[in-house]
Amino acid sequence: MSEERSERKIRVLVAKPGLDGHDRGAKVVARALRDAGMEVIYTGLRQTPEMIAESALQEDVDAVGLSILSGAHMALVPRILELLRENGLDQVKVFVGGIIPDEDIPALLEMGVTGVYGPGTATEAIIDDIRQAVLGAPVN
Repeated sequence: MSEERSERKIRVLVAKPGLDGHDRGAKVVARALRDAGMEVIYTGLRQTPEMIAESALQEDVDAVGLSILSGAHMALVPRILELLRENGLDQVKVFVGGIIPDEDIPALLEMGVTGVYGPGTATEAIIDDIRQAVLGAPVN
């Protein structure tokens, strides 16, 4: 890892794809990441996969956190991953939180998602996972 990469703050885009209008969890995670020293860009509600991928490109993020409570994760996540790859953002780590059935988690991880989090996940666990995935070394 380059020295430049380790000296700057981790940049995380937090997005709410689809028609889901509930963003309390996304805001809690965004604040926790910010309090942990990360730069957080919150896109707001009802983002399309195209809007999220374009924001990730424009903001030069290290990670994208998707909050999905609508049940549309198996449609939205693959499209977002595809668009990130098309934009040359293969190195961007993607995390998904929300109401995700256990049986969908292996498929999400196989398609390239770095971490999946359900309700009640400790924000410290998310922070540690992002740091480890982006910085490439155990945190602590």
